[in-house]
Amino acid sequence: MSSDESIEVTEVALPGIGLRHDFVTSKGRRVGVVSHRSGKRELVIYDQEDPDACVDSVTLTGDEADTLAEYLGTHRVMERLATLSDQVSNLHTRKFPVSSGSRYDGKTLGDTHVRTRTGASIVAILRDGEAIASPTPDFGLTGNDTLILVGTDEALSAVGEILAE
Repeated sequence: MSSDESIEVTEVALPGIGLRHDFVTSKGRRVGVVSHRSGKRELVIYDQEDPDACVDSVTLTGDEADTLAEYLGTHRVMERLATLSDQVSNLHTRKFPVSSGSRYDGKTLGDTHVRTRTGASIVAILRDGEAIASPTPDFGLTGNDTLILVGTDEALSAVGEILAE
């Protein structure tokens, strides 16, 4: 399976025991984890010819399960962060002031049409020493606001031109 495909995980309640989560690997093997109410975990491998028959299992204490999950998870997170870093390497942040008396002083954020015109995103606004995260298009701008944007160098340069109009 490619990293873009999601893996379907089936959850089954096991009355008096806990929960079982299982999935099918890209090689067609069904693998499961039985989470007991006691905190114990079992890794279970099912028979390829009989998907209801377990051919092997490993019982783990809560600490052992945490260690295994941390090891597997940490490496996967690092792989995903490396991929994400490659994907966003051309993105930058920049601050742009809204001057008092400028064309956008007293207008809404949507009136700038920054995202539509440039592809850059306004991720925050600094006003009176406070950061306002994820402002909506109807957010009212005032002189002395500072816009925080994310985008490519080209998009950010275009934002500078728009705000200078």
